[in-house]
Amino acid sequence: MNFSLKELTKIIITNLLILFTFVVLIELFFGYWFDKDNFGPYLREHRMKNQPSIYINKGKTYKFTYRRNYYGFRGDDMEPSEIEAVIMGGSVIDERYKPEQFTITGYLNKNLKQNGYKINIINAGIEAQSTAGMIYNFDHWFSKLKEFFPRTIIYYIGINDLQLPDVLTSKTIGQGHVKNPEKLEVFFDNFKSRSFLYDSVRIFKFKYLPRKTFVKYDGNIDPYLKENFNFISYEDAINQYDTEILKEKYNKKISNYLNRVDVLFQEAKKLNSNPIFITNIGSNGHTKKMFIFNYSLMEHCKNNKYNCIDVAKKLKGKYTYWKGQAHTTREGSELIANLITEDLIKFIKK
Repeated sequence: MNFSLKELTKIIITNLLILFTFVVLIELFFGYWFDKDNFGPYLREHRMKNQPSIYINKGKTYKFTYRRNYYGFRGDDMEPSEIEAVIMGGSVIDERYKPEQFTITGYLNKNLKQNGYKINIINAGIEAQSTAGMIYNFDHWFSKLKEFFPRTIIYYIGINDLQLPDVLTSKTIGQGHVKNPEKLEVFFDNFKSRSFLYDSVRIFKFKYLPRKTFVKYDGNIDPYLKENFNFISYEDAINQYDTEILKEKYNKKISNYLNRVDVLFQEAKKLNSNPIFITNIGSNGHTKKMFIFNYSLMEHCKNNKYNCIDVAKKLKGKYTYWKGQAHTTREGSELIANLITEDLIKFIKK
């Protein structure tokens, strides 16, 4: 059968219209365009990630997959209602460069299991997040999770807050790319997240077509750190620093930091969760700003009867605990988990 160009054009246009109508109907009936709990433009960088990785440490090579599930947490798939505990923090908790069992979270879960506790802490760490970013999580991440009521929420905080300005001029400061800063990309992220067809393709790709390219991470200690290691201990800091002078010097930063801690406490309570705050510290130890932030937090915890664990005070620094300024080695992560465990169990018992 021969068709004229006009007839052929009409057939093509008709079929395209039928296909378009079919797609629109599917999207209207099955899409997430009017779902208030859809992630929309949020968490595009932190959901459905399957990145084959290589971790090299002390001459040994470990192959693993850095995985963030459908709901944005590191690890295997699970429903939000099944989560009993989460730990939040920046890259020092995310630890994407390590196999999960070598992270602070992994060692904590191992310790809890060895002590007879079946509770499993889920890693919600996001690179570059501060306490401001954690508050952002409650507004744009946790609020969208159905039946999400963990018994315990752990905040591993301090280092990233040192970098924040005295006054936050935007709610996106310190949020760790939970929302893309580029407006055009936000538009497309929102469209992709709400589309049934696109989301289905992405889920299929996430489950059955992981990336083939490996990302290589060197877990060994930076030679510069080894040669120039100078950890300021808590004992040296408390003897050398005048806490009142430091409080005055960093008054605005500390005040805003502790206000954010109060907000995080209240956000956890809204979920009927037990909030626990943990201090952290880098390879240079108790520098003046780091020291007074942690000191003020623990003082604030005592005054408000918050559950807090002062890891920074407990930690006796060795260069083998860090691979750089902030990120810990496998040995460092295990040590920190061990320093946390005893107090964490006490709080869990409560």
